[in-house]
Amino acid sequence: MSALGRGGIFQFEGFRLDRNAGALFRRRDDATFVPIVLGLRAFDVLDVLVGRAGELVSRDEFMAAVWPATVVEDSNLNMQIAALRRVLDEGRADGSCIQTIPGRGYRFAVPVTRVEPSASLASGRSSGNGAGGPTTEHPKPHDPSAPSRSRDTRPTVPPRERKWLWCGSLALVTGALCLLAISTVVSNWHLPQPQSTRPPPRLSIVVLPFTDLSDDRDGQNLANRLTKEVTTDLSRIPGMFVISRNTAFTYENKFVDTRQMGRELGVRYALEGSVQRSGNQVRVNAQLIDAETGATLWAERFDGEVGNLFALQDDITRRMAIALNLELTNRAAGRLTEHSDALDYILRGRAAMNTPASRDGFAERVSLFEHALSLDPSSVEARSLLAVVLAGRVLHQMTDSAAADIAHAEDLIGQVLSASPDDLRAHWAKGLLLRLAGRPEEATFEFEAVLAQDRNLRDALYQLGWCKAMTGLIDEAIPAAQQLIHLSPRDPYIANRYVRVGWLHLIQSDIDEAIPWLERSRSANPVLLDAHFFLASAYGLKGETDRAEAELAEYRRLRGGHYFSSIAQLARGYWGVPKTRALVEATVFAGLRKAGVPEE
Repeated sequence: MSALGRGGIFQFEGFRLDRNAGALFRRRDDATFVPIVLGLRAFDVLDVLVGRAGELVSRDEFMAAVWPATVVEDSNLNMQIAALRRVLDEGRADGSCIQTIPGRGYRFAVPVTRVEPSASLASGRSSGNGAGGPTTEHPKPHDPSAPSRSRDTRPTVPPRERKWLWCGSLALVTGALCLLAISTVVSNWHLPQPQSTRPPPRLSIVVLPFTDLSDDRDGQNLANRLTKEVTTDLSRIPGMFVISRNTAFTYENKFVDTRQMGRELGVRYALEGSVQRSGNQVRVNAQLIDAETGATLWAERFDGEVGNLFALQDDITRRMAIALNLELTNRAAGRLTEHSDALDYILRGRAAMNTPASRDGFAERVSLFEHALSLDPSSVEARSLLAVVLAGRVLHQMTDSAAADIAHAEDLIGQVLSASPDDLRAHWAKGLLLRLAGRPEEATFEFEAVLAQDRNLRDALYQLGWCKAMTGLIDEAIPAAQQLIHLSPRDPYIANRYVRVGWLHLIQSDIDEAIPWLERSRSANPVLLDAHFFLASAYGLKGETDRAEAELAEYRRLRGGHYFSSIAQLARGYWGVPKTRALVEATVFAGLRKAGVPEE
């Protein structure tokens, strides 16, 4: 693939890339070169860029060259590019040497020169005389009168013929060894190669081929498609290392010792499952196995009816991927290390994000991501997730420093997107800030960009539903909210999902449908402000004044004194396009008046 050849040494600006040594060097002021600590993947990415300097290299080409036979999240490439820019662009005044071509890939924008090795290294075999020149032969003339060194009277073989005879024998032996090696490789080509002794990545998994327990071919087809789609969906989870399905299928129809397989593939977890079809009913069983101990960590059953088989497959794979994302993140965060690094704190922060919203919970997340940044100030993931959390606690009204949180989040988003324009979490945080600013059309674009990378990111689905409601698409917003509940029934934010459905029914004046959803939300998370707020309005509209006043009082208590004091103050907030705002004024505001909220 390289336009410069696979071996050799290359220089660009103040750096030298030595492919043979697998190292990058920086030139010092005294013109000598010193090695730079660079990760293996970052070096491989740089090797591709240098080999095609001046050319556009697509993301797919990077994936094929750097992560062959492995399914990994696209953000891995973003992280490696960011790591290279930190090294190569230090002190550079005229922009990055790695250009981003939006939506297409990257280009190495500086001239690259191939450096020939020194003469002493290129001169061939040493003669052993210190001259450094090639070895030459000077045969001595044959002297018939010279005494024989052997009593053997058999004809002697001249030196040149002995040489060719020896070479021929060597060739025969070498050929035999090569044939033996080739036959061994051919007979074992399908077997995964042993991995290094390094511990497997914290988030690493193989999806084993699902077993078909059905009596017809459709069941096997569905099992194969589920294996493929679950592998793809898991690879979208940020930081997840997923073994390619081609490698996983080498274990099909074989007895597998999970612990041995984990060592062979270098993964912490294995997902195995079965598919059984009976008439119009399909049942999928899945279980998550600890590849180090062989223990079952998680098991779930997914049922469905065969109407549209592809729709059923899509539904099951999404539900499975969402549940596994929660489980794997929490498991990885629970593996404490003796000397915690930035990734440990990032994983703990991600696990904390899987807990219901509360003031203490948001404070914990902020602390964890800030600690990660203190250990690794260049971490793109820690910056973007900290921005998400800061915007989130303002959105949930669980901060006393809203303006400072928003300003900090904006600054973090700017830093991340300048280094990694496609970062999923930065766009997620940007969407939250646009929502806070009352700009749902622009927020829609950001959440759709996030879902294009990870269609199962629960909060982005949730926020996209809010954008639909704020732009007047109420009829689309309710099914979207209910679908999210179906996809993730054990979601730690299930209370927020319930309150969304209840609010949508409330503004459509369907009070009897709204109240059960809102009460379910309050039961799932008693400190969720929106549940008490909208229940106060719903009970007020229903004429249950005492209950309305009680919910309003609880809302004010939870807010700690920072609450609206009048309908006029509430009306100054953003409530969507005129259509949606009119519905809110006719229902939410009217109910709060009956709950005791004054006009001014």
